[in-house]
Amino acid sequence: MTAEEPIATALIYPIPFLYAPDFTSGASGLPHHVWTNAQPVKTGLIATEPNVFMRSIWVHGSYMKALERNVLLGALELQDEILGPTKGFNPRVLSNNVTVRDPLANLSVLERDTLHVVNGLTNQSWFFHSPLLYWSNDHELIAIDPNILATVNEHKNQHTSLNVTLRHSVVFSGKRFEDRALVAADAIVITLIHLRDSPVGRQWERKVAELATHVTDKWDVYPQDARNLSSQLYEFQFLPISIQDSVMLTLAYCLTFVYVIHNLSKIPAIKSRPGLMVTFVTQIFVSILSSFTVCAILQIDLSRIPRAAYPIVIISMSLENMLRLINAVIATNPEESTSSRIGTAFGETTHIALASVVEHLVLLWGISKLVTTGLSDFCAFLAIAIVFDFFYFSTFFLSVLSVEVRRSELSDFLEKSSSTKRNQRPPGPSMYPDDFVSPQKSISRKTWITAVLQGRIDASTRIAGTIILLGFVIIAQWHFFENESISHTLNRMFTYGIGYGGSRNNLTDWSSASSQLRDLHQARSLTSWLRLQDHETAREVIRVVKPEAHSYIARVYEPLVLVLKGSDRMQSVTERPFLPAVYDFFRHQSTPFLVVILVLTAAMRIFLNYLLWDEMADNSGDVDAPNEPTLSVKTLDQGHALDVALLAASSDGLVVSVGLDRWIRVWNLPRGGVNYPLRKRDALSDDPFPVLLAIDNDSTWLAILSHNNVMLWNLETKEWGLSVAIDLSGQKPEAFFFMPRQRTDLARSLVVVRRNGTLTELWVDTGETLDSPICKTTLLSAVSFQPLHSPATGPSGSGCVAIIAVSQNGCVHRATPTYRGWISEEIKQQTDNEEHAHSVVALPLFSACLVVRPHSVDMVDLATSETLHTFVSHLQIKPRSLRCIFSTRRHSKRSSPRLSYFSLIYTCAESGNCVIQTYLPQDDDGSILFSQDDLSDTSSTDGAPSCMWHETRQTIEEVPNPGLWEALPNGCVIGVRQTSILGQRGGNRSGATGSEAVINRSNILRRRGVNTSTYTRSATSSPRPSQRKPDYSSGRDSWEAWSICSVVDSAKSIIDTAPERSHNGDASAVTRTAATATATSTTNASRDKNYMTHPMAVDEGELLVTELGPIACVGAGTIALGLGAAIKIITIGHERFGSPAEMLEAAAGQMMETSSVANRRRKNRSIQRATVT
Repeated sequence: MTAEEPIATALIYPIPFLYAPDFTSGASGLPHHVWTNAQPVKTGLIATEPNVFMRSIWVHGSYMKALERNVLLGALELQDEILGPTKGFNPRVLSNNVTVRDPLANLSVLERDTLHVVNGLTNQSWFFHSPLLYWSNDHELIAIDPNILATVNEHKNQHTSLNVTLRHSVVFSGKRFEDRALVAADAIVITLIHLRDSPVGRQWERKVAELATHVTDKWDVYPQDARNLSSQLYEFQFLPISIQDSVMLTLAYCLTFVYVIHNLSKIPAIKSRPGLMVTFVTQIFVSILSSFTVCAILQIDLSRIPRAAYPIVIISMSLENMLRLINAVIATNPEESTSSRIGTAFGETTHIALASVVEHLVLLWGISKLVTTGLSDFCAFLAIAIVFDFFYFSTFFLSVLSVEVRRSELSDFLEKSSSTKRNQRPPGPSMYPDDFVSPQKSISRKTWITAVLQGRIDASTRIAGTIILLGFVIIAQWHFFENESISHTLNRMFTYGIGYGGSRNNLTDWSSASSQLRDLHQARSLTSWLRLQDHETAREVIRVVKPEAHSYIARVYEPLVLVLKGSDRMQSVTERPFLPAVYDFFRHQSTPFLVVILVLTAAMRIFLNYLLWDEMADNSGDVDAPNEPTLSVKTLDQGHALDVALLAASSDGLVVSVGLDRWIRVWNLPRGGVNYPLRKRDALSDDPFPVLLAIDNDSTWLAILSHNNVMLWNLETKEWGLSVAIDLSGQKPEAFFFMPRQRTDLARSLVVVRRNGTLTELWVDTGETLDSPICKTTLLSAVSFQPLHSPATGPSGSGCVAIIAVSQNGCVHRATPTYRGWISEEIKQQTDNEEHAHSVVALPLFSACLVVRPHSVDMVDLATSETLHTFVSHLQIKPRSLRCIFSTRRHSKRSSPRLSYFSLIYTCAESGNCVIQTYLPQDDDGSILFSQDDLSDTSSTDGAPSCMWHETRQTIEEVPNPGLWEALPNGCVIGVRQTSILGQRGGNRSGATGSEAVINRSNILRRRGVNTSTYTRSATSSPRPSQRKPDYSSGRDSWEAWSICSVVDSAKSIIDTAPERSHNGDASAVTRTAATATATSTTNASRDKNYMTHPMAVDEGELLVTELGPIACVGAGTIALGLGAAIKIITIGHERFGSPAEMLEAAAGQMMETSSVANRRRKNRSIQRATVT
């Protein structure tokens, strides 16, 4: 929100310096409560008689030097030559009875003064404007004036005998201002205003014609033939706002206010409506003021329209964008973060708002070509204001709305409406197969007109701004032609629009001398001079010639231009493009201007920090973990009509889903979840349902395995590849994967590991298949295995692909490929364990594997078949549930790998709890030697001490009711469960629900040959500051995501906290010697930063789902989970996608963000996750 504050300040601060009550100081004129205009009257359309006649002479010296003494004295001589002696001009006479006998004879001073309008308005009246009145038309006063510029500026408000002000805009042309004072002028303007039968007007016309021949020795005269000067009818208007106008504007504002309140009341998600109203009004206010500044800089005259009319049009247009954005936020998925919801809503509506802005800009441009000059300037203001309104809407209003959502004022409605809206949303055509028939009954739709009348469609909002804009323009145009009807005004606009349009099209080209005047380089032409006439002057003239009227029509004659001989008319100074007040502002106010911007920006930042202090304190939690990861849930729910049955994912963010509707879709998570269905191939409808999916390491090929066929889909070209037949004999294979090596250049081979103890390698490009035996008995588990090269692992670390399998009788086999096929050999374990193995987990980094038994896990070196260590569990391990996470320290190439921790994560077969069994070195900065190959080197390359497996510290952590979970490469565990069934399965579970789930942690410090003590801590998890409890008002089960943010930090927190409550109080002794004392403590889990929960708002259909669907790991910190027909994407922290090698770096980096303590402890580590069976 602080970004737009300096911009708004920079645009609002200059307003008092750029505007003034009149034009006499080089500033813009402020709008008043009047309609003012000066516009030409089209001849021939309406028979119009002028009220007065305006004749003038323009006296020039050198360029922009009309205020030199010789020019003023010469202008006085010309004035006296035309009007007669004017020294000490005072036209008031005691008697106004005079008769002009000879109309061609020169008038005497008495006759002339008697006809002056100050002696009574008659059809022969006249008066004139001249800057020489500043010196009382006295030659001597001008000659001895020591400072002509000072005299001119002192008398800028001088009144004539008619009480008409001699403003600079009336008596000079081509003015230049500095510091609100006139410093130069290009021409002296002497203007005669007379009525139709005025003898003074006839004398002026006769004298001006004579000047072209009598003064050529001293003056250059343009045009040389001044007998037939061209003329143009002009209407000058000064119409005060009427009672009718006031009532209409008041009614318009009241209706707009009611319209705003009505639309806000229809949005039940908003609780702080006054706050949004204040935000809306502030946005309009700042947009209008910013537009006033730009209009002043660009010299756009805004004084022609009443000031009360400016906000009304902007309000209607801005309201359209505001309501559209709020409705879009309501329609977003409430499971997403606040920034994601705001970003999604803004992305869905910004193109509409931008199109609306462009539409109105084009409309205003077209209108400006059809209306009067005053309205064309008003259209320019509206165009600028619309742009500023869109800017402040995209910054200021968006920020306020984000705070509104973040403070959960929209959350209640979002959670309730999201399900209903998605259920009622009609499916897209690509969601279902052609022959799918929805089981839902079709609902008859109401007509569009009925929906609009009931307020269910915001069509009125979308067109309200345009309607108000057009209506106001028509009414304003009608005001400028008050003697016409509305129909006549419309006819004038659209039939004669070009002739009556803006100033560029409707002003007369004074053609008689235009070609001659081009060489004079006049600073301002007669046309532009008329446009700049002060509106107060028009009001004063109206009061003289038509006291009861609000406008008058004058026939303006082309002026006679006289240039003093010897003058230099070349442009010595170019005309500045901006308003003079702009240059004055930057010359005198630059320093205060910058200081105000900096101070207000800093004050705004401090104020925002003060307002958000409580929220920042609540969110800060632990100062040692500023970068604590967050748990986010997104829903991909527009892909399948029936439940998702199969998922596959790649490390670079591709997810492939198969639904019971028999559609296969590919989702691209890095691109926001865009998806597409695999198009049908000719024989696809005859194939059975897919059994397994596989994606190669390059994310180029997708392999689809059915009971009788293997098909390839190219993920890059989105085309079908070749296929090959296969017979699975009705059994689901144990493994299905791409081989990293290639037999041909066309495609890699695929491997299918069958449960009957055989494997099949097939090449789709040639259709060849090769069957090889692994074991004579049924396989229970199999995993592909590609050891990474490491000298410590011996020759087996050659990078060759292998398959590790466990059979029904408990034997472990390794199958490796050769050029003649696959060779299988049994791994002879050196163990006395009588329990049979039921699954296997690969450790590619160490050329080893984990052989899983019900109560133990053997770590076996595949090169020597040696059992490196046996991990014992007092809980029964559920088959196929074991996962492994660890991290490595830096070590020399010839030494044994070193681990900073090693975690086994599995599901307990008896209780169903998720068990996290972690092994830590003796010292926090120490490491664990993977094998005993190099016992002489007990320290790592960074000097940290090392220990053997039997010397490690062990912690056990249990998560009750884990639901479906997965261990991630970044050292985290994510699961999804139903919260209302806690405490109903297994008597040892807590009865808490939702985010109040209980975590029972058994902290066991083990060392072989030493007594073992158990430290138990029961921690009740309460919602995090950014979390909310799910709504159970529906009485249905609610789905909830949970996570252990860092397995190693969670284990270390157990080590750090358990001994603190021991009986002897010696924490160090307990950690080292594992004393027999037992300590029990209870702590609030809101202090446990490693455990998080997140309620999952779901559709009504998802609430009916009793079991979770398939799960797949995507990237370093994301899982994809099928829940009914939707796919839930659950991410912890900030996800990064990439190749498998890049995921190792991303995982290590993301794990280091969990806490500042962990940053110091896990420096130079890489995080690994074992291959899961």
